[in-house]
Amino acid sequence: MSIDKAKAHYAGKDGHRKMNCAQTIMHAFKEKFAVSEEAVNEFAAYGGGKAPGGCCGSLHAARVLLEKKNPEKFKACENELYKRAGSLSCKEIRGKRKLSCMGCVETIASCLESI
Repeated sequence: MSIDKAKAHYAGKDGHRKMNCAQTIMHAFKEKFAVSEEAVNEFAAYGGGKAPGGCCGSLHAARVLLEKKNPEKFKACENELYKRAGSLSCKEIRGKRKLSCMGCVETIASCLESI
């Protein structure tokens, strides 16, 4: 299951390579969305609030995966993250403390899993 895979990579558990939030989403769904390992590695630059506009890295990864083929599903993911975290900005999400970074990864992975 891609959700468990994303969480394991984010935590660096069970022999999984530790990755940031954006990388975990790209890696967990690379087969489903035909993402190269090179693209996964490029997303190392988008964790910790460094995604465009300061948005959550998990959300940014979902945007890249969905923007061309399923933009309405991206909007659903965005709405779900906002509902749970109270923001779409990494800095604000962490400041509000409603949802952990692992929770953001899980929320976005769950949304992508349902496609």
